[in-house]
Amino acid sequence: MQRALELAAKGRGNTSPNPMVGAIVVASGGAVVGEGYHERAGSDHAETIALRAAGDRARGATLYVTLEPCDHRGRTPACTQAIVEAGIRRVVVAIEDPDPRVRGKGIQQLRDAGIDVAVGVEASGAAALNFAYLHHRSRARSFVTLKMAASIDGAIAPRAGVRHRLTGAKAAAFVYDLRFEHDAVLIGVHTAITDNPELTVRPARPRAVPYLRIIADSNGRTPLASHVVQDAATTPTMVAATTAIPAERRDALLERGVQVVTCASTPDGHVDLADLLSQLAQQNILSVLCEGGPTIATALLAQKLVGKIYWFIAPEILGAATVAPAIDRVAGAARLHLESAVMLGEDLLVEAVPAT
Repeated sequence: MQRALELAAKGRGNTSPNPMVGAIVVASGGAVVGEGYHERAGSDHAETIALRAAGDRARGATLYVTLEPCDHRGRTPACTQAIVEAGIRRVVVAIEDPDPRVRGKGIQQLRDAGIDVAVGVEASGAAALNFAYLHHRSRARSFVTLKMAASIDGAIAPRAGVRHRLTGAKAAAFVYDLRFEHDAVLIGVHTAITDNPELTVRPARPRAVPYLRIIADSNGRTPLASHVVQDAATTPTMVAATTAIPAERRDALLERGVQVVTCASTPDGHVDLADLLSQLAQQNILSVLCEGGPTIATALLAQKLVGKIYWFIAPEILGAATVAPAIDRVAGAARLHLESAVMLGEDLLVEAVPAT
């Protein structure tokens, strides 16, 4: 199963809105006779590829698969049917698929066909690999990873409204990898105005599903001359607004190729981020990387919408524009479980998840 998980990870960044899945066929004598992984949505599933590689040797063999095989036909045939027809004797599944179309049905169909099925081998590894998919299917909302950077004294810039690069080249490379692995990147309008970021994956790597840039901007204040608007015709870009956006601003953004979605509004007039994430889930956006500032970070944490945090601490003391007061105001939302702390060049990267 560990090898199957390694295979599944090869599809990272390309399988959305499907999960990453790996499969291995092991003959009765213990020899691996077939391997496969799901490369991208619409392509053959891992089980089909592994069974095809095994051929007649699959009869009487054991199939190891990182996620419950599907029992329905979509763009590809049902995997359970292929498993039964191949003559597999036993199937070992890491975790059950929470998709309502599957959710135990695939396992039951295999058992009804007389196949021995074991569930739970390397379950934690399989769940960690497909955290965004599992979250999307079980909660109907996109998974949020929050990336933040601050100086040792908790500042993000020498003074408010000033763009300041805190972290080094290794941290930047790590963030580019994060962007590739997520379906979308999210910032607030203040970041769009102050930093004018491009929010692209660098070096450019093709994704099976185009990478989406999102600006939470209730009133449509994103500058029309900004990078995210100027190249919106070639790089998918969305402005998440409220009914407060003026019609002329909406039209100007649409004319430049920006997708504009209308979200519910919070009492203070900001975009309701929970509503945004639900709308993104309906567009099959499994995961969102938030690279905004303290305002949007605070809002996400306050609504308990963050699933993972990557916090960079740079070796600087700036003494101003601190991020800490905003985060401190989030009652009960900032308690974290620290998973790791590693050095990336001169920067410290802390990985954490919200405490349960």
